Amino acid sequence: MTFTIAIAGRPNVGKSTLFNRFVGKQMAIVNDQPGVTRDWREGEGHLFDMRFRVLDTAGLENVRAKGSIAARTAAQTKKALEMADVIMLVVDARAGVTSEDTAVARELRKTGKPIILLANKCEGNVLPAAMDETVSLGFGDPIPVSASHGDGLMDVYEALGKYISDEQAEADAGEEEKRLIFAIVGRPNAGKSTLINRFVGDDRMLTGPEPGLTRDSVPVAWEYRGKPIRLVDTAGMRRRARVTETLERMSVQETLRQIRLANVVILVLDATQPFDKQDLIIAHHVVEEGRALVVALNKWDLIKDKKAVLKTIRETAEDSLAQVAGVPLVPVCALKGDGIKDLMRETMKTYDTWNFRVSTGKLNRWLEDMEANHPPPITSGRRIKLRYMTQVKSRPPTFSLWVNKPVNLPESYLRFLTGGLRKTFGLTGVPIRWQLKKSENPYENKKKKD
Repeated sequence: MTFTIAIAGRPNVGKSTLFNRFVGKQMAIVNDQPGVTRDWREGEGHLFDMRFRVLDTAGLENVRAKGSIAARTAAQTKKALEMADVIMLVVDARAGVTSEDTAVARELRKTGKPIILLANKCEGNVLPAAMDETVSLGFGDPIPVSASHGDGLMDVYEALGKYISDEQAEADAGEEEKRLIFAIVGRPNAGKSTLINRFVGDDRMLTGPEPGLTRDSVPVAWEYRGKPIRLVDTAGMRRRARVTETLERMSVQETLRQIRLANVVILVLDATQPFDKQDLIIAHHVVEEGRALVVALNKWDLIKDKKAVLKTIRETAEDSLAQVAGVPLVPVCALKGDGIKDLMRETMKTYDTWNFRVSTGKLNRWLEDMEANHPPPITSGRRIKLRYMTQVKSRPPTFSLWVNKPVNLPESYLRFLTGGLRKTFGLTGVPIRWQLKKSENPYENKKKKD
């Protein structure tokens, strides 16, 4: 995407709703509470046949004490505005022009970028009387739109046409190269945003001592050794009993959705208090979704007896996360950059394992050896026989196993086979799925005919 549009305005005027309209899906959380968006997010937008990159920015609030969250948020927004070819200033047509709108207009004028003024919340045929006030902002007549209903978009299309050439629109229409998706998850204040900033080498995400700074999931485009990656910063997940506000519930649901969409999930732990019950709940959710898992032990610089602590953490992981036995545990200090290379190496390695495939021939030779050395138990006077197996999919590795009595195959024996697969084929740190089937070898009759 080469042509970039930034959506700006004071809080709660409908910027995120317009962003979702452009990208064609619910990427940004929309809530009546002002200031939901804090870090700018980007997406692949389109308007009829026009394609572009679109940035959703945080509200530029009028009063900002130095060092406050609002001030740091505004600094993030200004970074996004610098990247834009065109800025869309969104105002609430029902409320008219406020002092905050005037302050935002003043900030935008300093950028020297083309400004398209949108008067949002203009539903129906009768326009709000207060809309006329928006002319005073100095950007000409506003375009009446309804971000929630999609009204007025043809007028927006025509306004954009003055700035985006046919060549750009055509070039931007191609699909973005397939990116790996790495979701960064964990409890509040574990250092998720700081880790992403360290990855990309810039203060891309808002950080600070206040827990819960990230409220929405924010994708960040990045490249690692020539491989395009989308890092997704997510809201911290507290225990369900502590989640009382609607906005936080929405944030948690969005984090869970990002886990489902990810290839690899990096669970960031505070090494000074690792594997809290909530950490394990998050890890188990990752496993249930079949995602690859890597654990980053952040704030490792604060640990004195590193060897003893790492040993304790490994034991906890082995006991509590048996479904992903051998999950990588990587000590890091996101603030200083220690261990970041090790973390990326383990993450890419785990991604490859998650995609790994084993040939049917190798699997069945391995199965014969396993059965010969450790036969399945006898039930009702007859021994359980393992007929045949094959890998039916990867992401995560999933195997079908034909058994004469699948219902009688003990879970313990299936765990034995799982451990053997991990050891023989290096399938550590990722979930392994089984499909037990009652049938003869499906290729037996075919072999007889041949």
